[in-house]
Amino acid sequence: MKITILTLFPEMFAPLRESILGRAVESGKLNISVVNIRDYAQNKHSKCDDYPFGGGAGMVMMPQPVGSAIEAVDPDHRARRIYLSPKGAIFTQNKAFELLNYGHLVLLCGHYEGVDQRVIDMYIDEEISMGDYVLTGGEIPAMAVCDCVARYVDGVISEGSLVDESISSGMLEYPQYTRPAIYKGMSVPEVLLNGDHKKVDEWRREQSEKLTRARRPDLLGESK
Repeated sequence: MKITILTLFPEMFAPLRESILGRAVESGKLNISVVNIRDYAQNKHSKCDDYPFGGGAGMVMMPQPVGSAIEAVDPDHRARRIYLSPKGAIFTQNKAFELLNYGHLVLLCGHYEGVDQRVIDMYIDEEISMGDYVLTGGEIPAMAVCDCVARYVDGVISEGSLVDESISSGMLEYPQYTRPAIYKGMSVPEVLLNGDHKKVDEWRREQSEKLTRARRPDLLGESK
């Protein structure tokens, strides 16, 4: 899968070079590129924002640099173009699975008071929001979308690690423990130490259901 991120602040994406995603990029399983929108500005000082027509606080990202950047990275509009915006639909696990169907994602990061609406109308396929709160820009949401989707690309993470994950399994994940068996007087549940895999599976299902019912009953079709 190819993911292209358009941003005014490419330095913010250093985390994508680390850990699992970094190794996936190095091995060729993922192609993640971060493009500086300023490189496409057609003015003397690479200016990418200006005052909004009609007045108001803040600045708005200008259409020319953003539009030119999109045209450069996806000239034939073969990618799914996504604008990270608080006005978009809430990002979910199901949306992540849906985006896996596209070979190329272009993620546009807004900043300041957002992007000129003409860019959205002309170039963007959908808007995605991380939730009902506002961030300073689309960079953190873009990283979240990138991280979530990339984990399900073949070979990035072993299939066994994805089976019982929170949310993707339909319930929250059961508690996890590792060595030592006793830490500061607290013991690992005995069922995890006895080697009976059937009982371990039963315990994990019970714990997942218990946690989900207490914290996210909506996942079970229930209400608090």
